[in-house]
Amino acid sequence: MKKRTQAGFTLVELIVVIVILGILAAVALPKFMGLEREARVAALKSMGGTMLSAANMAHGVCMAQNCANGGAGITVGNVAGVVFANGYPNNASISRLIQSTEGFTVAGARMTKRGATANCWVQYVQPAAAGAEPTLNYHNAVMSAATEVAIDADLRTQC
Repeated sequence: MKKRTQAGFTLVELIVVIVILGILAAVALPKFMGLEREARVAALKSMGGTMLSAANMAHGVCMAQNCANGGAGITVGNVAGVVFANGYPNNASISRLIQSTEGFTVAGARMTKRGATANCWVQYVQPAAAGAEPTLNYHNAVMSAATEVAIDADLRTQC
């Protein structure tokens, strides 16, 4: 009696592998579908943090140079003519202080994320009074500790 050698996979083995791959794809695919949206939300929130950081750095320069509100403005780093409102850059100056706005459409103090809906934006708002700090608006609310969770949920539907 001759021994028979196996030359490849059996049909049953191939079907089992295909079924296993199908189950893995069904489980993993929904997890990866939301990553693009999460990346847009993270980029938008990062831009908001960048705007506040630039405003705080400029605020330090303003305090060191004893700057005045309005007027011709002062030079911050390599950016000349930064105009201040209540010690912080005004709405028109903030976008000039940000080194990179790649991936965003800039309209004054508003940064809209490219590749997302028109409601996926962050806006810098200069302080309204002396002693106040600038704020950020995201689509429909002012960012604060109390509104952060609601804003995150809203951005996940808008971006």
